[in-house]
Amino acid sequence: MVRPSSPTSRARTLGWGVGMAVAVAALMLVLLWWWRPVLLMPGTRPLVMSGGDPYLRALMRTISASESNVLRPYHVLHGKRYARSLDQHPNRCEAIGQGPNRGNCSTAAGRYQLLAGTWLELAARHHPDRTDDPLDATRLSFQPLYQDLVVHAWLSEPRWGNLSAQLSQGRIQPVLRRLSGTWTSLGYGIETNRMSSELPRVYREMLKDELRRAGRVPTQDDDQPKGRAGTATGP
Repeated sequence: MVRPSSPTSRARTLGWGVGMAVAVAALMLVLLWWWRPVLLMPGTRPLVMSGGDPYLRALMRTISASESNVLRPYHVLHGKRYARSLDQHPNRCEAIGQGPNRGNCSTAAGRYQLLAGTWLELAARHHPDRTDDPLDATRLSFQPLYQDLVVHAWLSEPRWGNLSAQLSQGRIQPVLRRLSGTWTSLGYGIETNRMSSELPRVYREMLKDELRRAGRVPTQDDDQPKGRAGTATGP
């Protein structure tokens, strides 16, 4: 005769099953993180723009992993709301709910979380449809292609101290430190987030992908960090 299991044994069996399910799910997430991190980080998806420097492209994808790690990074506003139209910069001041600027609001928008004023300044210099009148920048398109083109051109400016050359030498941490005054979530600014400490490794994964897309075979040197943090050179 088969005796019915006791409530205690059924609870143990159920607990063991739940524990195994959690362990398997955790293992799958770890494997995904190491094998295809982009699946867990939608902010790292490839850029809309084509061409450009692969080191800067990898950097842009790394920045958006920290600044706009959502399914629609080009449309996201500060606070994870979304803009309906990208015909121009949304310029919506969304409340800041945490961090050192709590209580204020921010117009940050798009994949690179550009403030409205910053976008106008950069678009007047780098937007393909810019005119000689900087006031016309208010009407310039904020569509994904133009977000990429403008930020790529901005990161190519000499003011940053030749970021591409530093990145080609594996100096990702000094570069992130150099940019942290602009993008505070990069790990060296006034605030961080859960992605900040992972960004050097994220960058190396993005660089491998960008070099392959550019038809270049990543070398062992491309995967090795060099130098010490905090030694980035600037203008």
